[in-house]
Amino acid sequence: MELMDLRDLGFNRWFRTRLERLHRPEHSVARVTAVDRDRYLVRNERNEVLAELTGKLMFSAASSQDLPCVGDWVFVQYHNADTFAVIHELFPRRTVLIRKAAGKRVQHQLIASNVDVAFVVQSCDSDFNLRRLERYVVVAKEAGIEPVFVLSKRDLISGRELEQRKKQVEGAGFTIRTLAVSNLTRSGLDELLNVLERGKTYCLLGSSGVGKTTLLNQLLGREAFKTKAVRKKDGKGRHATARRQLVVLDNGAMFIDNPGMRELGLIGASSGIEESFSDIVELSKGCRFRDCTHTSEVNCSVLTAIEQGELSEERYRSYLKLRKESEYHQMSYVEKRKKDREFGRFVKSVMKHKKKR
Repeated sequence: MELMDLRDLGFNRWFRTRLERLHRPEHSVARVTAVDRDRYLVRNERNEVLAELTGKLMFSAASSQDLPCVGDWVFVQYHNADTFAVIHELFPRRTVLIRKAAGKRVQHQLIASNVDVAFVVQSCDSDFNLRRLERYVVVAKEAGIEPVFVLSKRDLISGRELEQRKKQVEGAGFTIRTLAVSNLTRSGLDELLNVLERGKTYCLLGSSGVGKTTLLNQLLGREAFKTKAVRKKDGKGRHATARRQLVVLDNGAMFIDNPGMRELGLIGASSGIEESFSDIVELSKGCRFRDCTHTSEVNCSVLTAIEQGELSEERYRSYLKLRKESEYHQMSYVEKRKKDREFGRFVKSVMKHKKKR
């Protein structure tokens, strides 16, 4: 493996400043490059090795958020001639992508951490969906990550249709960069490569079957990851990526490949929603009431903008839906955590009482 500087792995000034404050001379710093249940891969300047958690870190974790995810920086100790590592502590995260875990449970699920740019990938066929794009943009901006929209499979539509897609994105109020690529013809790949910077971390977000893994293979210049064809009967994708992992491209940029997500629930994403729907937030400043809900109030600037054709009703309804969903899940999550803490205190008091007896 090529010898690298930690800065080439993304350990920039933000992390160096915090390292000085934390002062852990007995430990080394490494980056988590893959997670497979309770098994980890970590990478430093010299090599990439298997790692496991200390019992203290594993059992003191209040939730999955306290455990390492792909992209994390961690404090480790190396053993067996530096061929194995033990993870002692998590480094502070600069950014972290979080979604509500799939299903009925109200729980956070970490996607990746310390990402600089998120490429939101949708294909030019039936997968193209502005409302879904809004969800991904909200998640990225909530994490403080720059979102970039990538239209894949551009070879499936004409140049005129492609321009229409781009205009739809612009007309829907998105203020993000849009790129179009084809894994088949390699069209647009050079433009995407020119965006990538050495030492920065990028991730691919999108549904199964949009070509994320194929795109990563194209950028790597080799078939490093397995891909699957979409189902012929409905055109829907099948999972090819089984785990999240970080890879380094020849130009020094780093990519985190993520499994396709059928469900992207929002939880506590108020700032991401406000930033993604900045046009509606700006309009709301003209509302008569400071606590206006933009649903039925008199002199509501948002409702007036819809009536006058200045704001699309679809975007407005999406804003209300995402805000309601985020607030509901956050409230449920806080309540669940409260119950968990109360139960934990109850168990401790019972055990303490037993010891006394």
